[in-house]
Amino acid sequence: MSKDDVEAAKAAEEQHAGQEGAEGERPPRKKGKHKKDKPWDHEGIDHWKIEPFKKEDNPTGLLEESSFATLFPKYREKYLREVWPAVTKALKEHGVACELNLVEGSMTVKTTRKTYDPYIIMKARDLIKLLARSVPAPQALKILEDEMQCDVIKIGGFVRNKEKMVKRRQRLIGPNGATLKALELLTGCYILVQGQTVSAMGDFKGLKQVRRIVEDCMNNFHPIYHIKTLMIKRELAKDPTLAQENWERFLPKFKKKNVQRKKPKKVRERKDYTPFPPPQQPSKEDLMLESGEYFLSAEQKAARQAAAQAAKQAARVEERQRQREAAFQAPAEAPARGGSGGAAQAGGGASQAGGDTAASLAEGLKKKLKGSKKEGSSGGGAGDVSMFLAPGSTAAAAAAGEKRKEKKEKRKADAEDGGTEKKKKKKKDKAAA
Repeated sequence: MSKDDVEAAKAAEEQHAGQEGAEGERPPRKKGKHKKDKPWDHEGIDHWKIEPFKKEDNPTGLLEESSFATLFPKYREKYLREVWPAVTKALKEHGVACELNLVEGSMTVKTTRKTYDPYIIMKARDLIKLLARSVPAPQALKILEDEMQCDVIKIGGFVRNKEKMVKRRQRLIGPNGATLKALELLTGCYILVQGQTVSAMGDFKGLKQVRRIVEDCMNNFHPIYHIKTLMIKRELAKDPTLAQENWERFLPKFKKKNVQRKKPKKVRERKDYTPFPPPQQPSKEDLMLESGEYFLSAEQKAARQAAAQAAKQAARVEERQRQREAAFQAPAEAPARGGSGGAAQAGGGASQAGGDTAASLAEGLKKKLKGSKKEGSSGGGAGDVSMFLAPGSTAAAAAAGEKRKEKKEKRKADAEDGGTEKKKKKKKDKAAA
């Protein structure tokens, strides 16, 4: 490009820029200017309706072959062999080939030249999945319809404990399958619980509800709460005036309750944390070196082992001998019960013990009185212990003392009278002699 051409181009750009400045900014773009009315689109059309895919829509067929395979458990082999002709016939109508491999335990579906529906292979894949998860063949074949969808929910990974998983799975089924039947009626889906999976068949809306209920159930949220909510929503949907309103005020709100968990049987004591590792335990060789057994020969080790065995045997023999002798030992004699002699001895011993106790008590009180200061005004001597006794016991003791004195005086008088009579008699006898 020459120098003159460059200058001419610059001049043209400046002239164009001057024109834009004179005219002003560009006019705004018209939004949706290409949107025009379509002759086949009107207000009465249902955009959500799924139109059936016919053979005339794809007369040339598919270019590539697609295939899917899935494994099935051993216990399903017998049933699959029985229903496989019906499955093959149903898939053949849609131009899909199927194969049952009993050696590998797998089912395979693939497209053929006669296949015209490009999505039918995905439906066939869902069909063999449902058959492998124990869904009956008549129910599983409904998945080939355009309005029917399926979802296989895995529930094995929600809970680690197998017992908890089984309990929550049973909670989803309910007594005699009542909970599962209620969920089927409210969601409009077919539900089957098998092993660690839950298979559901229905429309997209129902499948979304089923997945949420199953996952919440495995996360320890009872399905009965979802059933109550679905029942209320079902009644609210019947009222056309509430179609555009929020239903939150009608739905129940369930509060979480803190249920006390079972306490563990064995409570482990927590040890204080220390960053240092525990001391290394001595090995078998170290213990043998400490005891000196490491340096013994094989014969000495055998002799030591035999001696230890003999000592254990002797201890067992001695224990058995003691057990045998225990059977011949006489039982300990029980103390004699009842009887006049025994009662008398018991009474005498009791009275003697009572007397000793009273005597020792009186002596102790006398010693205390002797050590204390004597009070002249009180009139009590060293032997007066009436102040330490009860009033009734003091009167009884005084009466007993008086009786004793009377008896002594009577004995003295009798003795004196008897002595004088004897003297008189002796004198008479001497005089007579």
